[in-house]
Amino acid sequence: MTGPYPPPGGPYPPGPYPPQGPYGPYSYGPPPDNHLVWAILSTVFCCVPFGIVAIVKATQVNTLWYQGFPAEAHRAADEARKWAMWSALSLAILFGLYLLVVLVVFLIVGASASRLVP
Repeated sequence: MTGPYPPPGGPYPPGPYPPQGPYGPYSYGPPPDNHLVWAILSTVFCCVPFGIVAIVKATQVNTLWYQGFPAEAHRAADEARKWAMWSALSLAILFGLYLLVVLVVFLIVGASASRLVP
């Protein structure tokens, strides 16, 4: 019988197929955390260039995982986390430098004001 319907036994030949696990035919376990939320927040509130790299790496995680590349997915997840941390750290460094400059300005102004008082 020809037509759009599969043959009576199904489209696959009979045979012992391995049972499918809860995460698909390949049992790699659950996919790694892609850190996408952290990447987006660090892009919005911190350093934009580092955050964009973190977003790109975070979006690669699930794609690589479901294509069957678990090692590359874990590597992309680690890199997304690293770039998001660098983005947040750059904000902390810039804020610290800003506070240092403000402190130095106050010290200079205070020292010059104390010389004016007789």
